[in-house]
Amino acid sequence: MIPFIRQRYNAAFTKEKYQAFINDMNNTFHYDIEFRISETPVFVDKYFKYQLMEAADEIVDFILQSDFKKITEAAIPDQCRVPNEDDHTQLLALDFAICDDGTGGLIPQLIEMQGFASLYCYQQWLSEMYKKHFILPAGFDNKFNGYTHQSYIERLKKVIVGKHKKENVVLLELEPWKQKTQIDFYCSQKYLGIPVVDIKDVKREGRQLFYLNDGVKTPIHRIYNRVIFDELLQRKDLKLQFNMTEEVDVEWVAHPNWFFRISKYTMPFIKSKYVPETLFVKDLKAIPADLENWVLKPLFSFSGQGIVFDVTKKDFDAITDPSNYILQRKVNYAGAVKSPTGPVKCEIRLLYLWKENESKPELTINLGRMSKGKMIGVRYNENMDWVGATCFFLEQ
Repeated sequence: MIPFIRQRYNAAFTKEKYQAFINDMNNTFHYDIEFRISETPVFVDKYFKYQLMEAADEIVDFILQSDFKKITEAAIPDQCRVPNEDDHTQLLALDFAICDDGTGGLIPQLIEMQGFASLYCYQQWLSEMYKKHFILPAGFDNKFNGYTHQSYIERLKKVIVGKHKKENVVLLELEPWKQKTQIDFYCSQKYLGIPVVDIKDVKREGRQLFYLNDGVKTPIHRIYNRVIFDELLQRKDLKLQFNMTEEVDVEWVAHPNWFFRISKYTMPFIKSKYVPETLFVKDLKAIPADLENWVLKPLFSFSGQGIVFDVTKKDFDAITDPSNYILQRKVNYAGAVKSPTGPVKCEIRLLYLWKENESKPELTINLGRMSKGKMIGVRYNENMDWVGATCFFLEQ
């Protein structure tokens, strides 16, 4: 988004460099990454970085309100409520679309938020791989608040592993080696040294959880949770000893209830120039006359599934549970990145880490996505170039 830097990067780019970059990433863990990675990072100047941080601060302030839990209590479905919820999430992600502000400038617009794990390890590794294979401008970095590669990994360890031994902290997922995001599991093993465990392999004895570590029965004291309840509930074939809702002696990062509390459910309550108008469908007295200006979203879908962009009355008639949907006013994505094959839209996810006993979360790193289509997620841009997963390098 900085013209002279973009021009210089594009002029130096070659398909051979890009292929070497992809080959290096695929060869590192002997695994071909299953989603598309963009040819470029996004470069952001100080002014837009400060806008992002101002927008994020307003949203964080809402989460810090003393009545936040009361406001979001109805967000947690009864069948998904997990005991022993803690005071706050350790993980927070805020997704912003990079939009046209109507005057030729850019403005961030919140489109999603989550108190759930994201690609905290992969994104740092990706940034290092961009640095390795491409010439990037001096004075730009993918991290915030002065973090270096090493200090970021150290903070990540303190939040995720905490005071426990690594073998007693597990990255928990359903069928992890079938997930498209499994590259982050490899990176998590590399940076954190913790095992990746399938929830199907967790054993429960009373209030204690165990897994087999090279055949040795090993207690689980802390769970870095990557299990999506929606996916778990759809799998009627599963026979689990632990379904996440039992009373057990385990710590969570992040506790599953925060997935529901900090989510699209929260957005109708936030009033800010950085948050598009968002309404609960259940509260509508009438369907808006200008439906073409709205997007219909299920509250707890993942990776953009179930979103309706061109909303019609038929879409409303098909809703069987209005309490599970929101209407969000459409945002006007800017073609913020100039690629050799045309303008590209992009989103940035700001990733926070929040240790116990800290008064608020700390912004650490980011995740980027680029698109030329209606949907931003990497799964929707597989046959295009200069799109896909990326990271933002921000002027320091």
